[in-house]
Amino acid sequence: MTTTPPSLHDTYVSPLAGRYASDEMKRLWAARTKYQTWRKIWLALAEAQHAVGLPVSKEQVEELRANFNVTDADIERAAELEAELRHDVMSHVHAWGERCPKAKPIIHLGMTSQDVNDNAELVLIQLAQSCIERSVDRLAFALGRAADRWKSLPALAFTHYQPAQPTTFGRRCAQWGFDLLHPIEYTLPKPAHKLRGLRGATGTQASYLKLVDGDRERLRSLERLFLAKLSDQTQHADSFTIDGWGDPNDPETTSDFLHHHTFLLTGQTYPRIVDAHIVSHLASICAVLHKAATDIRLLCNRKELDEPLADKQIGSSAMPYKRNPMRCERVCGLARFVINLVGNAYDTAATQWLERTLDDSSNRRLTLPEAFLATDACLNIMTNVIAGLEVHEAQVRKNLMAELPFLATENILMEAVKRGGDRQDLHEKIRVHAREAAWRVKKEGAENDLIARLKADPAFASVHELLDDESDEGLMNPMNYVGLAVEQTERFLKDVIEPLRETHNDDDASTPDDLRV
Repeated sequence: MTTTPPSLHDTYVSPLAGRYASDEMKRLWAARTKYQTWRKIWLALAEAQHAVGLPVSKEQVEELRANFNVTDADIERAAELEAELRHDVMSHVHAWGERCPKAKPIIHLGMTSQDVNDNAELVLIQLAQSCIERSVDRLAFALGRAADRWKSLPALAFTHYQPAQPTTFGRRCAQWGFDLLHPIEYTLPKPAHKLRGLRGATGTQASYLKLVDGDRERLRSLERLFLAKLSDQTQHADSFTIDGWGDPNDPETTSDFLHHHTFLLTGQTYPRIVDAHIVSHLASICAVLHKAATDIRLLCNRKELDEPLADKQIGSSAMPYKRNPMRCERVCGLARFVINLVGNAYDTAATQWLERTLDDSSNRRLTLPEAFLATDACLNIMTNVIAGLEVHEAQVRKNLMAELPFLATENILMEAVKRGGDRQDLHEKIRVHAREAAWRVKKEGAENDLIARLKADPAFASVHELLDDESDEGLMNPMNYVGLAVEQTERFLKDVIEPLRETHNDDDASTPDDLRV
């Protein structure tokens, strides 16, 4: 009887993998990548153990290296073994041992599971952080281009979501970019760039000390060699690296090397507070993206902006005319998910008992990958939005000019006083005219006629020509009300974006292709 293999359509698949995250980030958190990193760790340990004279032969090391790549058959065999052993790490030890019969006796020698898993996860976290940083840079470049393009486009600014002093749309983009780069500059958790090292079951290194017959210097050399070998194996394709300085066997530099590249103290696991810091860092990025996406959604409602639109994109199943800001809505939804993972990570750190408890494992299998996958998706979607953003300049101006008469009243008042008017008398006249103009706008749906009212009032005869003047000197030129918006945007581009560009080979970073809803 032929059995039809199960279809992916018949089982749950995370939307982060199926819809949103990039291929690069999905590969980083794939099972094969994890298992391959485990083998890198086992091979690095075997090489280091051989180098310091432990009972690991060159032939055994070479057999491990010759059978290094994790195949589908290896993963399937490990799954079969795990069903019996109920232990994921040991199932892979046995599966690799079946391919490497000579080396089987020394695989995992002296280790506890977290010597493998924690070191592997810290490697993957560093790679994932590098991926996030590159995505942040791509978005920052897109925002920089938008800021430069529209730095002199005056736009209505809001406080309390009420009309306030004008800004420029480019200045608004620069603010999003500045906020985005702030978490990278100030909150990137440096401890994640360390490894757990070789610490054993409770962090005391007792098993390794036994292996080297109590020779503490030899143990330090073993751990340093392990780190150096692991770095050598992972130096391809934007991977984890360790600075290659000094002689791994030099006791004068070994202690400094280990302090620089490993946590000083661990239990069976590296401190889970590190995970909380990492997720908090990702949540900081997502909070900025949520804010920017919300701003865009609000401005889409005012018809000033539109997201990129695919030729056959459908905005609503019921209302064919609609053009919903679906991508920014997606960013907000995913960002909110990451932000709410922070408390979960802190809970895990807080509930670790003594040297270790296993209730972190199942939780972290979800929290860490999905926090990175969702943040990655938010960054890529937002880059896609900003790169293809449609700014409707005529509508931006229309919305601003509808409010500008009110915003300009202080300047009108000051100029009229300069020309001989009574400040208190003029202030009262403006107040009355402004209230009547606002009443007509709100109650009758009429246009704002405040300027016409002021022109009709003899008290403001001295400034009539300035109310009609659209030059730089005119009172109704919106650029007279944006303050230093243009200069601030240019400074952001010069002081932040340009130095960042200099660190990249491609100064026009690519942007992600269109992503499905």
